[in-house]
Amino acid sequence: MLSFDEAGARRLEAIYTTPDVVGQRREVLRILALRPGEHVVDIGAGPGLLAVEIAAAVGPDGRVHAVEPSESMRALAAGRTRPPGVATVEISAGSVAALPLPDASVDVAVSTQVFEYVEDVPGALAEAHRVLRPGGRLLLLDTDWDSIVWHSRDQARTARILAAWDEHLVDPHLPRTLAPALRAAGFTAVQTQVLPLLNVGYDPNTYSAMNASTIGEFVTGRAGISAADVQAWIDDLTSLGEAAFFSLNRYVFLATKPVRPLPASPG
Repeated sequence: MLSFDEAGARRLEAIYTTPDVVGQRREVLRILALRPGEHVVDIGAGPGLLAVEIAAAVGPDGRVHAVEPSESMRALAAGRTRPPGVATVEISAGSVAALPLPDASVDVAVSTQVFEYVEDVPGALAEAHRVLRPGGRLLLLDTDWDSIVWHSRDQARTARILAAWDEHLVDPHLPRTLAPALRAAGFTAVQTQVLPLLNVGYDPNTYSAMNASTIGEFVTGRAGISAADVQAWIDDLTSLGEAAFFSLNRYVFLATKPVRPLPASPG
């Protein structure tokens, strides 16, 4: 699992400011179709970039709860500039398993790149269901890491590194099972769509280029991968220039908490 000290939190924040992830947040907001005055919880809010954009979308009569377990991430979120005329952003410690919110207290719950790290997905979905008002919306975004295409001159080495990288997640293929899990948790109207990340040509200010160092740091010493292996891999990716190619699919799930409880299944 990844952990975030101050340096790690700032590195992740830098990845989140690349055009790739900025575009992803724009799509998340479009899909959510937030309305002025709505109350929203961002579960696993990280450095608070999405929470601040949500605050602008719901306006001064809205309310945003940014729930984040990492102290370093909360510090970055607290320092984020908030323009005038936006909702209050309340930053608090908490997790997917224990949200610091009353029952039926928010209109929208959103969680991006979080549930694939969760041991108890049904429990986390039940907690999101608990805090949502009837008719409320839940948006989840997670990655299936089998969807990755990453060109290199040594594909066997890349495959070894990416297999070791899978170890930082509880479920690197979570999107395959999220739709039925949402329905089992009592959500309805489950909609799914794909958000691809695509980098063609090497550019240091892209998700793939920035994330390569994070991957390299994590996999060093795992599965027989040495620091020299990692450096050779990064040097190779960097030297590809216009031949560099990276693609990865993220999947968005939008579901609704019914206004009336669903009938119990027979048996």
